[in-house]
Amino acid sequence: MKALIQRVSEASVEVGGQVVGRIGPGLLVLVCAMRGDDDTAAPKLAARIAKLRIFRDEQDRMNRSILDVGGQALVVSQFTLAADTRSGNRPGFSQAAPPDEGRDRYEGFVQAMRDQQIQAETGIFGADMKVRLLNDGPVTIMMDSADRA
Repeated sequence: MKALIQRVSEASVEVGGQVVGRIGPGLLVLVCAMRGDDDTAAPKLAARIAKLRIFRDEQDRMNRSILDVGGQALVVSQFTLAADTRSGNRPGFSQAAPPDEGRDRYEGFVQAMRDQQIQAETGIFGADMKVRLLNDGPVTIMMDSADRA
């Protein structure tokens, strides 16, 4: 799984003009299930994100996790994180998991975030979503469940 993580002051996601998920301070997590992801990918990635020290401490250093600050997460599916731009001008997405598998992995990731004791709001898998955020920092980090054992 791939995730693009943004530290936010607030974020929301709309579908059809209706807000379906909204958070205050925390993380906006755009997540993509990849072909070949197994059942360990989501919990592994969620655990790493939960412990990621990107929130400010008393000395204004990035030294606290979302758990430390009691932040929320807005988790939005985004298959375009699988974009292959190595050739041509049109990205390919063949490395993204097929839709049914992607939905299962996405839902597993949301549950894994909640299992980490993080309040997680969501978008709607496969919907045309409008995401609004106020990036704090800005802090934006890319993670991949395959990068670390």
